[in-house]
Amino acid sequence: SVRKKYNRMIGLLAAISFATVSLTGCKVGNTQIKLESIRLSNNKSVFQINDYKCSLKLAKLYLCNYRNLYGSAYGMDLWQYDFGEESLEQYVKDVTIQELSRIACMDLLAEEQEMRLTDAESDLAKKAAKEYFASLSDAEKSYMDVHESDIQEAYASYALAEKLYRTMTEGIDEEVSDDEARVIRVQQIYVTDAGIAKEVQKKLKDGEDFAAVAGTYNEKSKIETTVARGDYPQDVENIAFNLDNDTCSEMIETEDGFYFIKCLNKLEEQLTEENKSNIRIKREKEQFEDAYQSFVDSAAFEMNDSLWKEITLEDTSDITTDSFFDVYDKYFTETDQT
Repeated sequence: SVRKKYNRMIGLLAAISFATVSLTGCKVGNTQIKLESIRLSNNKSVFQINDYKCSLKLAKLYLCNYRNLYGSAYGMDLWQYDFGEESLEQYVKDVTIQELSRIACMDLLAEEQEMRLTDAESDLAKKAAKEYFASLSDAEKSYMDVHESDIQEAYASYALAEKLYRTMTEGIDEEVSDDEARVIRVQQIYVTDAGIAKEVQKKLKDGEDFAAVAGTYNEKSKIETTVARGDYPQDVENIAFNLDNDTCSEMIETEDGFYFIKCLNKLEEQLTEENKSNIRIKREKEQFEDAYQSFVDSAAFEMNDSLWKEITLEDTSDITTDSFFDVYDKYFTETDQT
């Protein structure tokens, strides 16, 4: 779906290693936002962007779903682990604010462009809300303080953000040539010392086996690897992508070290096809980010810090809901939006 293309949710695997992530403030687009502490007139608002106020019930809706999606990654109960300075709860709270801020910015930008949901799209939001609300237990409804109309509003907000993304990425050139997307398979030797590079050069010129020399000298984590355009420094790429199968490069000097490349396969067909999709997605994001980032840079962000600090995920073992996004995907699929 478009949601997956835009990478709405950080992968569940990230939850396992989240202690290495530092979320200082909130990153929206390419801008690190400092959400200043304020006293909002409506003390049930968690943050404000321009005139938009994010309700506490919406924040709790996302928070509960993220709590269970992150907390049970790959069948493991991550809440029982000690992750060091930053708790899993704080990480999930940070991700919640970051995601809601992004959606709010996209909705505000959509409004600037006088973009609205169609009656059919609004009806999908209503149907999705009915199904999701029916799945909630009384304890979950009470904790989040939500009614079916609140869920419908949340789905409509998300749908508008997706619609903005689709609209702003229309007209992207879908054609990606084999050469642009080409993935090659190589063996590599990389060293940082000029003297050692000369030793490698001599051994290869004397006819020693490339893989054997690589096993002795290569400083990269892998000897054999697949490479797409952009993975190597430009000077290395220019040579590597012009090698025929079973041919080797001369020594290639870069600012950071010295490379020797042997081409094993100058066209990995399946990986090349997969890379075409990645390139298309990258083009979409780049086109979208230009306008989106301009909005973010000019927006005013404020955070009701005291209210958000009061929210805890302790003693919420009876809050198990995690299907908010799955239900959304059920109704708002690619085919529904065309």
